[in-house]
Amino acid sequence: MNGFLGSYQHQIDEKGRLSLPAPFRREGGEEPMVLVHAFPDALTLYPQHTWAEVEARLREMLRRNPQARAYVLRVTANAVEVAPDRQGRIMVPARLQDAVGIAGPTLVVGAIDRIELWNPDRFAAATAEPVAEAESFTHQIFG
Repeated sequence: MNGFLGSYQHQIDEKGRLSLPAPFRREGGEEPMVLVHAFPDALTLYPQHTWAEVEARLREMLRRNPQARAYVLRVTANAVEVAPDRQGRIMVPARLQDAVGIAGPTLVVGAIDRIELWNPDRFAAATAEPVAEAESFTHQIFG
């Protein structure tokens, strides 16, 4: 298991279906996944086992901090279970497409243990970090 790696530009069709890249279908299998709008500029697609970990953290947050209820409700209200069809497509609800501007060209990005769905222009802006910062992270990870 290598995780979800790489990025692929796909198109959401008129019925709201998005084809997952073949490497992601192999990695994720045919199990249902959870699609959630937790970050401002992207949707995140979690395999069931990874979502179970997120769900446990949400429960723990509620247990420790009852004031977090509104946040947890916002996250769970904007989550939907999706299952790839035989062609490897998932349904992306229109309200989630609209929230991050992906009604059309969509960048499907592997993020190790999850998949992120981005508007290509927003992804380019979000990942245009200063060179010094990028070099610092590179040295921390790769030596």
